[in-house]
Amino acid sequence: MAITKRFGMIASAAAAGALLLTACNGDVDADGTGAAAPSATAAADQAAERAGAQSASFLSGTAKQNNAPSGTGDWANPPGKPAVKPVAKKWVQLSAAKAGTLDPVVVNGAGFTLYRFDKDTADPSKSNCNGECATTWPPVVVAPGGKIFIDGVKKSDVGVVKRDDGNLQVTIGGWPVYRFSKDLKPGDTNGQGVGGTWFGVTPDGRKAGGGQGADASGKPATSVTLSDEKNFGDPSEGLAGAGCQNAARAGSASSLQASGSLKIWSGKDCKGTSKVVNGNVADLSAIGFDNKIASVFLG
Repeated sequence: MAITKRFGMIASAAAAGALLLTACNGDVDADGTGAAAPSATAAADQAAERAGAQSASFLSGTAKQNNAPSGTGDWANPPGKPAVKPVAKKWVQLSAAKAGTLDPVVVNGAGFTLYRFDKDTADPSKSNCNGECATTWPPVVVAPGGKIFIDGVKKSDVGVVKRDDGNLQVTIGGWPVYRFSKDLKPGDTNGQGVGGTWFGVTPDGRKAGGGQGADASGKPATSVTLSDEKNFGDPSEGLAGAGCQNAARAGSASSLQASGSLKIWSGKDCKGTSKVVNGNVADLSAIGFDNKIASVFLG
């Protein structure tokens, strides 16, 4: 009788231990309903997956210095070909550099200028360029867990934000960054000032070059190039010096390039309607001055 009772107690204890072990393994929840809870390993895996989907690895130096394979990342875009809607890249490079009159401005690993968009937001980071906009201005995107090489750009100023299409877009100073489809070679800055809302991005996320509506330095320009086409297309003419300068072909300019501030006038000898501009203006119609410049005041 004592033996039978002892075996009964052992069996009960074993059953209780099994129940406790099952609960510890997450197969039974706290209220005993049997609903499965993730194990510690599964939870860690899920957290790692979420972190990888929202971040990237940061490495100091250039892609070349870090021995990135040829034909990958920023180097995958063929030279002389416009940017297209991007596929998430395993790596991107952010380098502080000079491009055209923009100094400093951030360029990618292939030397192409990167831009920011005034209609986006930096706090919180949010891209408002989608669809056709994202074809003209391909976002700089990186694959989940990909690498961002930083060269002259502070790590604290760089991040990523999830786009509406699910891609992770690189941000500088909170601002999402882009390429411009009409920049066909390294160093091109054809996107500067387009629509009065697109500007090269500085290493800390500000607008490069003191463009119209940008963070202008206030330095007066001593020369200007007036182009007949938007985005600085030819034919063009240059004016230089100090004081009022008359354009040889009055009323022809649709864009202008200058390093600093100047005043543009609708009449010769700096008379008529005027407007102060700061740096490059890729589309003069955006400020109501397309085909109106007859003279400029420099210096």
